[in-house]
Amino acid sequence: MKIIHCADLHLDSRMTSNLNPDKAKERKAEILNTFVNMVDYASAHEVDAIIIAGDMFDTSNISALTRNTVERTIRSNKDIEFYYLMGNHDRDNFLAGLESIPDNLFLFTDSFITYYPKGNQNITITGIELNAENNNGVANSLLLSPSRFNIVTMHGQESVSVGKDKTQIVNIKELRNKNIDYLALGHIHYYKEEKLDEGGVYCYSGCLEGRGFDEPGDHGFVLLTIDEEKKTQSREFVKFAARDMVILNCDITDCMTTMDVIDRIDDSIAEASVRSRDLLKIVLKGQTDVEAERDANYIAKHYEDKFYFVKVCDESSLKINIDDYLMDMSLKGEYVRRIMAATDISEEDKKAIVQIGLRAMSGEEI
Repeated sequence: MKIIHCADLHLDSRMTSNLNPDKAKERKAEILNTFVNMVDYASAHEVDAIIIAGDMFDTSNISALTRNTVERTIRSNKDIEFYYLMGNHDRDNFLAGLESIPDNLFLFTDSFITYYPKGNQNITITGIELNAENNNGVANSLLLSPSRFNIVTMHGQESVSVGKDKTQIVNIKELRNKNIDYLALGHIHYYKEEKLDEGGVYCYSGCLEGRGFDEPGDHGFVLLTIDEEKKTQSREFVKFAARDMVILNCDITDCMTTMDVIDRIDDSIAEASVRSRDLLKIVLKGQTDVEAERDANYIAKHYEDKFYFVKVCDESSLKINIDDYLMDMSLKGEYVRRIMAATDISEEDKKAIVQIGLRAMSGEEI
């Protein structure tokens, strides 16, 4: 049996934190389309079931386009069973907007519910929607047969204990030795797999698409293939995002001009194999000479037509050797000595003030 484990689709995310209105609208549609494409992949690869481990939607305000597309996609793929567990972003608005629940859509509640996918008595899919009332000691009510292949799905932050805020904490310690073969989790937005106990693993599939630069890396879903007779499994992470969120750290040490910096960035882009359809954040690192010239706005403009989206963050620091100015009798030398000798200015501010002053003396626009 083949089962897809996905989570954190966050359909109808606004996508406006980095993108202009037109691109935000386009990206919002792309994320919805990635869900549809995943289901098409499942159909083409004879996948039996899709587990959605929480946060299918981003807010309670679900657009008509998204509701209709998700419903149509589920109903038109009758050979695939959908197991939908709501997360902290989900509400029942989607279900309330349906005239009826599709026959191939299976839901969970705040108590454990167990299903047998495609009627297979050797495999179970069990799930529970966590909340503040049921979180503490939730594993006590989980009873699974060791003779079956058991999948359990939850949505929450992994932990080895439950703190004061008990809402949606997945207590890994409590779930050990409970006959769980595969623990399908949602909430963390990157792929992660760890050993649960001697017989099982727990896995966060991550989100299908990165929505911001706090979600870099590969995104997609987990394809779980189960041999129910031998009670064995194989797992494959399938990279599936339409676009990647790429953070490129570029060391610009010793670059004296903006064009030097661009050359260094070009080398980094080539090495990282960044694609033109990706969203790129360029982070300038290293130490630069106090009299070096670089313009982050120009660099961003240089790349804006080469990628779907690009932003430049200058996190480089200034390299100032005060000894270079001790014997310099020019205005520059006197200026640098006075600023660096000041006792009421932080070292970081001193370097910034020195750089601005030297550029002004050179006739540059500040």
